[in-house]
Amino acid sequence: MAITKRQIPSFLRFPKNPNLSQVLMLIGLAITLFFIFLAFFAPVFQAWGWLQSPTELLNNPVYDPPSGKYWFGTSLLGHDVFSRTIFGAQAALQVVILATALSMLIGVPLGMVSGYLGGRLDKILLFIMDSIYTLPGLLLSVTLAFIVGRGILNAAIAISIAYIPQYYRVVRNHTVSVKTEVFIEAAQAMGASTWTVLSRYLFFNVIQSVPVLFTLNAADAILVLGGLGFLGLGLPETVPEWGRDLKLALEGLSTGIWWTTLFPGLAMTLMVVGLSLLGEGLNEFVNPRLRRQNSIRK
Repeated sequence: MAITKRQIPSFLRFPKNPNLSQVLMLIGLAITLFFIFLAFFAPVFQAWGWLQSPTELLNNPVYDPPSGKYWFGTSLLGHDVFSRTIFGAQAALQVVILATALSMLIGVPLGMVSGYLGGRLDKILLFIMDSIYTLPGLLLSVTLAFIVGRGILNAAIAISIAYIPQYYRVVRNHTVSVKTEVFIEAAQAMGASTWTVLSRYLFFNVIQSVPVLFTLNAADAILVLGGLGFLGLGLPETVPEWGRDLKLALEGLSTGIWWTTLFPGLAMTLMVVGLSLLGEGLNEFVNPRLRRQNSIRK
């Protein structure tokens, strides 16, 4: 009896000779997983004594430059910049994942319902989402941060509002095009309810671009969170945050204290670059037209 090997799904197969965008996607995935690893194991490293407390006032020298004892130097308050940078990744990922998840959970169902039902509801939702979409994301987040206050959940809510219209518009447009397909009409003819059509036949056919949008919005949300922290509207002072650290670092930058600015800013930049590369690479796997164009170029 012959034994057949189970085939890996085509969308999970990585080509033997990857093109540039696929290589960049792998780099972005590696950077993203690295920051996720740091964020997840930061409390463990602190418990083992490998990291100092990022918030407690310790007996560290003030503005001590990078050395073997303090890899990233110390800040004005005597905090270990290396510890603050690592724990800043944890706070950033918590807010960013929560913010993008909230916007996705609101925007995707609204887009499906609006595109499928149409009519007056579709016009009203389109008007509301277009009105939100025309506002600058950072300005909208700053305004909402004034209203809801500081905190991880509050910052996530303030950031998520700006991304809801993007999920709504992408999913709605896909729903409008897919609902005219033969299998949808057949399901309606067989008496399927609106909920059955939306959840069973439409959902998996209209969310192909959602993972791409999720990663790109996460990259943008990191910058927005950094802007809120720089303005003093992000997370509480008891939570390590890259934006707030950059604001405090400005006082010593003019006197040659460069390490308190370099390392938090570099960490923020690397995380944004990693998520952006990952999102652009996913876009090629999701979009068949891009795959076809890259295969022709090769």
